[in-house]
Amino acid sequence: MVIVLKPKTQREVINSLIKTIEKKGITVHETIGENYSILGLVGDTSQLNQEQFEAHDCVERAMRVQHPFKLANKLFHPEDTIIQVDDVKIGGGNKAIIAGPCSIESEEQLLTIAKAVKESGANILRGGAYKPRSSPYSFQGLGEEGLKLLKKAKELTGLPTITEAICLDTIEKVAEYADFIQIGARNMQNFALLKKAGQYNKPVVLKRGLSATMEEWLMSAEYIMAEGNHQVILCERGIRTFETYTRNTLDLSAVPVVKEMSHLPVIVDPSHAAGKWSMVEPLSKAAIAVGADGLMIEVHHEPECALSDGAQSLKPEKFNKLMKKLNAMAL
Repeated sequence: MVIVLKPKTQREVINSLIKTIEKKGITVHETIGENYSILGLVGDTSQLNQEQFEAHDCVERAMRVQHPFKLANKLFHPEDTIIQVDDVKIGGGNKAIIAGPCSIESEEQLLTIAKAVKESGANILRGGAYKPRSSPYSFQGLGEEGLKLLKKAKELTGLPTITEAICLDTIEKVAEYADFIQIGARNMQNFALLKKAGQYNKPVVLKRGLSATMEEWLMSAEYIMAEGNHQVILCERGIRTFETYTRNTLDLSAVPVVKEMSHLPVIVDPSHAAGKWSMVEPLSKAAIAVGADGLMIEVHHEPECALSDGAQSLKPEKFNKLMKKLNAMAL
């Protein structure tokens, strides 16, 4: 249930109403914006009388939330969430470009790419230290050594960093070294991992699962937010369909649809969606055109030698050209 308060309601009146609600065993999340003052009620609200709340002088209206996700719902938080790390903002009209290699392979490799994407205008550096691979024989990442290199790259370039936590054993290290925690598509419904991510004061980039509906995706975000961490960024990275020409099928409709339902920022990963470097540019342009709050793009200076996902990685010069075209779109 959502309770919309009348403008300029006094603080003591709001506090009194919150105490009354909490006595019924309901958790109250308060959102005070420029145009809205809202109380979001989380818990078993089935026994609450909507009309009784509307009888209060300070209440403009009370509404029941139809979707099962509450905290991620736009009714709870009508204004777009803006997430900031250092001087980088995502959401509310602020767009971010996340770029870097799929896997951190060496110090030379990472620092070379980090400097290149920084010069081209990227404002967040990505790099995988722990890699969930389909084959147990594929490169699994450098682990903590990769995280140390990522931290060194930030010291060199000033770029905030993001890397993936693949299990409960790795998330603590990721939170220690990186600015953003990434939860990958395969872990979108790893509820224990989501709960743990919700216990850190770090933004979480939550990728959509291979065959997840938008509601399932938002419910996964709800797991993180229910633990107290409301800094969630949703990432559309393509879903599995019957089509085999591309690695996945990029669902661009997810951006405007989720933005109708939720206040959380939505970014797009065209690299993993297509699996082909030649498709990254058109998909990136399309993602920005439909309102994405940013992009996550894989860049490698020697993709033909990359230990993972070289076929979908842009060379620095191609990434630079793409950034110029995106800037021309008033990114």
